[in-house]
Amino acid sequence: MQVSPVILLRAQQPLQMPETKIADPLKTAPVRPEEIQSHLRSLNHRQWWLWSSTVAVILLLTLAVASFAFPAMLNEEQGTYSFFLNQSVRALVGMVLLFSVYLIHQQVQIHRMRNQLAEQIQSLAKVESLASEVYKLAALDQLTGLYNRRSGEQRLAQEISRAQRHRRPLTILLLDLNDLKVVNDKYGHAAGDLVIKGFAERLQRAIRGSDLAVRLGGDEFMALLPECRADEVRHVLGRVEGLEVEYGGEKFRCHFSSGFTDYKPGESAAELLKRADDALYANKRSSKATADLVVPTPVPQSVS
Repeated sequence: MQVSPVILLRAQQPLQMPETKIADPLKTAPVRPEEIQSHLRSLNHRQWWLWSSTVAVILLLTLAVASFAFPAMLNEEQGTYSFFLNQSVRALVGMVLLFSVYLIHQQVQIHRMRNQLAEQIQSLAKVESLASEVYKLAALDQLTGLYNRRSGEQRLAQEISRAQRHRRPLTILLLDLNDLKVVNDKYGHAAGDLVIKGFAERLQRAIRGSDLAVRLGGDEFMALLPECRADEVRHVLGRVEGLEVEYGGEKFRCHFSSGFTDYKPGESAAELLKRADDALYANKRSSKATADLVVPTPVPQSVS
């Protein structure tokens, strides 16, 4: 694997992921979370006002009936008492009708707000789903699901900056599948893709949660290992070894070359990559005479 001058130049400067504008699939204006929270507060306020108004109107109706009926009860004339009571009942019925109309209007408004809020939440969920898909396309390798070269370079710059700031060790590990072209030529690119996917899955399981596995392209991989000692790196390599991939009735035993180095304070990302690349090719030259990528072995057939 040869690190090109373009890659080395890009690794020397912080990389910025481009901002991606995502259109609403429903062709509506984008909905912000602040707007939804504002609508929720407005809805809660309307409900609180509705219940408060209900209690207040009930109390007012009770006081109104009492104000009409109580003076009439003290009056000795029965006709006057009946007149005031009749007026009280009419006033009560009128106020109940008015308040019922008000309640119906408020319920309609609340129902409309709830429908609008549900549509906004659904629209926001679709936008988040699209954002997740765009992120996967921009940051992840489509074949393996590992981070792609661009994301790996950006993360490398961040890890170098963190190592400088906190004076913590950083190890970079480069891996290269040996003679993958032989598999593609003999069995087809589908077999080669299967080897690459299997190796990527093995590498992802071999590293820690704080580490980062990257597919640089083709048969080239990189792992960023913050605060990782040399014996831990060898432990990672031991867990990656021994991969066998079955395709077309045969098993491929995958061999790879590797090279790793630790970050030296003050050096650039390009210099770190160059030293790791030199270690990789030293390992590749030393193992070329003793190991092959593919050793086809027949799959044992079950005895019926």
